[in-house]
Amino acid sequence: MTRAKPPAVILAGGLATRMGGGDKVLLKLGKRTLLDHILDRLAPQAAPVALNANGAAARFAQYGLPVLRDSVPEHPGPLAGILAAMDWAAGLGAPHVLTVAGDTPFFPPDLAARLGTQSGAHPVLATTDRVHPTIGLWPVALRGELRAALGSGTRKVMLWADSVGANRVVFEGAAHDPFFNINTPDDLARAQRYL
Repeated sequence: MTRAKPPAVILAGGLATRMGGGDKVLLKLGKRTLLDHILDRLAPQAAPVALNANGAAARFAQYGLPVLRDSVPEHPGPLAGILAAMDWAAGLGAPHVLTVAGDTPFFPPDLAARLGTQSGAHPVLATTDRVHPTIGLWPVALRGELRAALGSGTRKVMLWADSVGANRVVFEGAAHDPFFNINTPDDLARAQRYL
């Protein structure tokens, strides 16, 4: 039986303070933006795709993506983006939503399929030598619990994910970490070399 592609959300709602501010997804990697590279990898695996970002949505208009704002004020971090993703997917009638970080352009082309092998009532997180908490498949049914956790002050993705029994899928054998994320100008230079 062929499993339907999950909807996916690119998490780009952070403040990018270590990069000097702005939208990391719009930084150039080679001749294209990080968002271009991410969409190239994500589009064959997931549909539809949306972007979680705060501020004026018009700056992403050329991509033609739904832009989902955090529903929790004051930039509480990626958990708020995951909640926005769950709420959007619930509106689509989807049981799960895939999230990827907007600064992680090298994730595997079989990410959704491999995380989907463990999908069920619990989140499924991508793991290499460490867990990558923003790269995951999230059951939409948990959005009420996540909203309550955010309301009570929970901010760490792993703390909440573990509290609801998150599973992990290990990705091994790549020449470099497929979930390498770009936080600093030095990281961007490294990514240019990987490219």
